[in-house]
Amino acid sequence: MAWPACVSLLCVCACVSLLVPSAISQPPSESDTYTECTDGYQWDQRTQHCKDINECETISDACKGEMKCFNHYGGYLCLPRSASVIPAPDPPAPSLPGPASPEPNQCPLGYQPQGDSCVDIDECAGDTTWQPSHDCQPSQECINTQGSFNCQCPEGYRKVGTECIDIDECRYRYCQHRCVNVPGSFSCQCEPGFQLAGNNRSCIDVDECGMGAPCQHRCYNTYGTFLCRCDQGYELAPDGYACNDIDECSYSSFLCQDQCVNEPGKFSCVCPEGYQLMGTRLCQDVNECETGANQCTDAQNCINIHGDYKCVETNPCIEPYVQVSDNRCMCPVSKPACRELPYFIVHRYMSITSERSVPSDIFQIHATSVYPGANNSFRIRSGDENGDFYIRQINNISAMLVLARAVTGPKEYVLDLEMVSVNLVMSYQSSSALRLSIYVGPHGF
Repeated sequence: MAWPACVSLLCVCACVSLLVPSAISQPPSESDTYTECTDGYQWDQRTQHCKDINECETISDACKGEMKCFNHYGGYLCLPRSASVIPAPDPPAPSLPGPASPEPNQCPLGYQPQGDSCVDIDECAGDTTWQPSHDCQPSQECINTQGSFNCQCPEGYRKVGTECIDIDECRYRYCQHRCVNVPGSFSCQCEPGFQLAGNNRSCIDVDECGMGAPCQHRCYNTYGTFLCRCDQGYELAPDGYACNDIDECSYSSFLCQDQCVNEPGKFSCVCPEGYQLMGTRLCQDVNECETGANQCTDAQNCINIHGDYKCVETNPCIEPYVQVSDNRCMCPVSKPACRELPYFIVHRYMSITSERSVPSDIFQIHATSVYPGANNSFRIRSGDENGDFYIRQINNISAMLVLARAVTGPKEYVLDLEMVSVNLVMSYQSSSALRLSIYVGPHGF
C-alpha cells in the first residue's frame, strides 16, 4: 500500500493512491474444488475459486459522510473522496486447446481416425491401440479431455508436477479463531469458552451457566467465560467458585447492642435475660410488672428495673413509723423515738443503667408542703457511704440528686434524702425524708 500524497490533520482534502492486487493470493490449481469461502468472498463456478464480493455495490451507503467506498480483499475501505485506487491488471485467462483439423490420413495427438474425421481418444479408458494408457498415479483420478486427459488429485490436495501435495487450506480460508491443517483437509478450533457454529468455522459463546458451571451460588454468563457470585452474607473463595460465609460479628463490635451471633450467610443479635430485641440490634428492657412475668404476691408491689424486677412490701413502714398512705409513713410526735427522726418518710423506687455518664441528674426532690417563712435545705441523710451522689439545690422547695461517679451494676442503693425546714420567726424546725431505692442495671442499656 502506498500513500504518495501528504496527509495532515488540517488538510481539507488529500489524494491517496492504492495499489490493490486483483486476487487474494496465488489461486490453487485446477484440482482444488472447494465451494465454501470465508466472509467477504463467494464461490465462482466459472473459475472454481473464491471471488471477492464488492461490498461497495452490494451494501447501500457503505461509507458515511464525505467518505468514498473502495472495494478491498474480503471487505472494503472508506477513504476521502480525493483518494484513488489503482488496481493491478487481471491475469490473462488461460486458453483451452481444441481439436486440430485433421490432415489427410493423419489425426492430431489425442485423436484417432474414424471414417473421414478424427475422434477423441479416451485415455482414461485404457483400451486404445493408438495411445498408451494414462500415467495418473493410483491416488489420482483420470479425467478425459478433448485430445488429452488430466490427472486430478483428491479433494484437499493440489498437483505439483506429477505429485499430489496437501493443500494448506488455512492459507486460503480463515477460521474465526484457530485453523489446523491436516492431510487433505483442515479444521477450525475455538478458544476456551467458545464452540464451533454450524458452519464449522465461526465460534459462538458457550453458556457455561446453562451447562452446569461449578458456581456454588449464582452464575453469570459473559462473552467467552462466566462469573460466579455469592448470595448476601457470603464472599467468593479464592478458587472463584465456592462461597464462604462472612463472619459479620468479627468485623465490628457495634453491630449489636449486646451479643452478636454469626450464622450462615447472616448474623443475629441476642439480648441478655430480662431484655428483648427491639428491631434487629437494640435491646429493650422487659417490663415484667406489666407482662405478668413476675412472682410478686398480693401483699407486694412489683417494681420494674433494668433487666429484672423487684417485689416490695405494700406496707414499707418500720417501727416507730406507721403507714398513712401508699408508700408514705409518719412518725407520731407522741412516740419518744420520733423526736430525732424525720416526721414523714416517702418511699420511692427507680432504676438506672450501668456506666452512665457523669455528672448526671437522676432524681428531682420537691417538697409537697412548705411552712410560710421557712428556710428549706436538702441533704443525703444516709446510704451514700462512698460519695457516689450529691445534692444540688435548685430553689427553696426543690433540689436535684446528681450521680457523681459512674457505677456498674447490678447494684442497689437506699438513700434517705432529707429536707430540713427551719422557721426562725417561730423558732421551729422540722424535717421529712424521701427514702429512694436506686437499682443499677447490669448493662449500659
